Amino acid sequence: MKHPSSRAFFNYWDEKRGNAAAPDRSDMEPGAVRELLGDIFVLSNDPAAGYPFRVAGTRVCALLGRDAKGQGFTPLFAAARRREIEDILTIVAEETQPTIAGVTARAMNGQPAHLELLLLPFSARAHTPLSLTGLLAPFQPPTGPMTDFKLTTWRHLAPRPRSRLRTVRRWSGVRGFMVYEGTR
Repeated sequence: MKHPSSRAFFNYWDEKRGNAAAPDRSDMEPGAVRELLGDIFVLSNDPAAGYPFRVAGTRVCALLGRDAKGQGFTPLFAAARRREIEDILTIVAEETQPTIAGVTARAMNGQPAHLELLLLPFSARAHTPLSLTGLLAPFQPPTGPMTDFKLTTWRHLAPRPRSRLRTVRRWSGVRGFMVYEGTR
């Protein structure tokens, strides 16, 4: 991760997930990431609707030049490259696989912009639709609304495994024969 906002949000998400594959949506406290809220969004896992924004921070809306709530996320991407982002979003939501991506976009004045996209899953809950969260942050201050988003690079992140100390018990049954039982 190159952008400091991406690193900070990922570390918070990683802390909240504990030993689980992903945190529960209710575990995420907005006040804890107050300085990042403008770059954070939440998407519904609804591929047919283009993964609509459930919540979008003010800086995300400024990048898009409009209020993003209810608007599809995948239509932001160039039509020829849209299938890539759809596949990535499906993997993040359904396989609980966090992903980081480099994105380019074009400002209204034609200037290219480089952004970093972090996509993080929430744990699945019974009777609750799947959703995912993310962060979209430009490397330079934007010069206006962006269009024609394109993925340039991406990689799936492997959250650090939570190590647990292993308890080892030694049993002796017959002289000279030892059994070591490892438990978690």
